[in-house]
Amino acid sequence: MTTTATSRLSALLASGENLLRVSLRLDAVVTTANGLAYLLLAQPLEGLLGLDATVGLAIGAFLTAYGIGVAIVGRPARTNRAAASAVAIGNGAWVVASLAALATGALGLTVVGAVWAVMQSVTVGGFAALQYLGLRRSR
Repeated sequence: MTTTATSRLSALLASGENLLRVSLRLDAVVTTANGLAYLLLAQPLEGLLGLDATVGLAIGAFLTAYGIGVAIVGRPARTNRAAASAVAIGNGAWVVASLAALATGALGLTVVGAVWAVMQSVTVGGFAALQYLGLRRSR
């Protein structure tokens, strides 16, 4: 059964277009959920992550809107390459900005907040890499 599931997943992701579409859709779900969590939990996250609640609300609003935009890009059967490229570049920029904020201490994050920022950067970087790979394969 595992072999069947693995072979189905491999077949699904073998084509660049499928890989691109799946990575965009997964990115949209994760990003929107993350944004909503920042919006709904800004106050508790302030103490846990060290992220000012006002900044958390702004990040939440941005991520929610960005996630909805990514969902729109990933929805069609044939993905708009320019829009998908913009998402991959945006994800790369998020990683750079997150790591720069962490390195400079600009957000005053706690240790938990710093670990969260790194985990988030790895996740977003993974989406960017999959989207780039999907774009390359679908030429």
